[in-house]
Amino acid sequence: MKAIRLHEIGGPQNLRIDDIERPAPPANEVLVRIQAAAFNRRDVFITQGLYPNIQLPRTLGSDGAGVLEATGEEVVIDPMLGWGDDPDVWRTDATILGMPRDGTFAQYVSVPKANVYPKPRALTMEEAAAIPLAGLTAYRATFTRGELGPDETILIPGIGGGVQTFVLLFAKAVGARAIVTSGDNEKLERAKALGADVTINYRETPDWQKTLKRGEVDVVVDSSGGDTLAKATSALRPGGRIVIYGGTRPESTLRLFPIFWNHIDIRGTSMGSPSDFAAMLKMFDGDLRPAIDRVYAMDEAVSAAERMAKSDQFGKIVLRIA
Repeated sequence: MKAIRLHEIGGPQNLRIDDIERPAPPANEVLVRIQAAAFNRRDVFITQGLYPNIQLPRTLGSDGAGVLEATGEEVVIDPMLGWGDDPDVWRTDATILGMPRDGTFAQYVSVPKANVYPKPRALTMEEAAAIPLAGLTAYRATFTRGELGPDETILIPGIGGGVQTFVLLFAKAVGARAIVTSGDNEKLERAKALGADVTINYRETPDWQKTLKRGEVDVVVDSSGGDTLAKATSALRPGGRIVIYGGTRPESTLRLFPIFWNHIDIRGTSMGSPSDFAAMLKMFDGDLRPAIDRVYAMDEAVSAAERMAKSDQFGKIVLRIA
């Protein structure tokens, strides 16, 4: 079979298509013939050596949709491997498909039976492949950890990436009010088309937090850190929640007084449990669709990864596997 493999660290340009043996699933696993896969920031970080426990050569990719080779059933894959029995936190030995285990950027992948779910009928293969990792992370951040309700307001800094775009889609699907920020007006326009109620360009308005009313925000979902998190905190209501699932700018200085005085909760999250994944998929039983930036052919994987590395995308970057 053909697979997109990484043999050495150095950036997306080191991805290449190899011919390798088709996996032979053990008794507790199934073989999925992948029809579409999708990039995550994680894949780019791995090519740059910015990820723990990298083992090479490796087939990257956490997101995938296709058909079960044995039955022809259309499925989507949960990339969270070995979450464990505690719904509140994953096991210390849990992993994610695509590193250290071979992932979905291949014509076939072997995965545990428990990690395949029926593909939402209304979605194309490309749409289904766009969902897993980012959709799971966003669902848990928004609802399981963020506890967002339909009458609340959520602040989503840095709209455009896969997870934040899903946070917006999910928030609007339950009737919440959404405020988004970006340094790109085109991304803000696309967010508005997805239902964002307030859009703010943080480059044009560096003190953007001052445009919000004090106590206007119930929940903040953030992955950037830096001064963004500090600014977002100032708009939270007493008893509000901050949910953090990443740190592209890991250093952040928060003023402690407004946090303890206003009883602010700061909650960490990463990926999600099997029950989170099942609940997330149900969001797509109706008219909801993921935001897809571009669909690339398998031999365009380097271009796709370079687009993600530049953060030019809005929504998910998808690969058509053939």
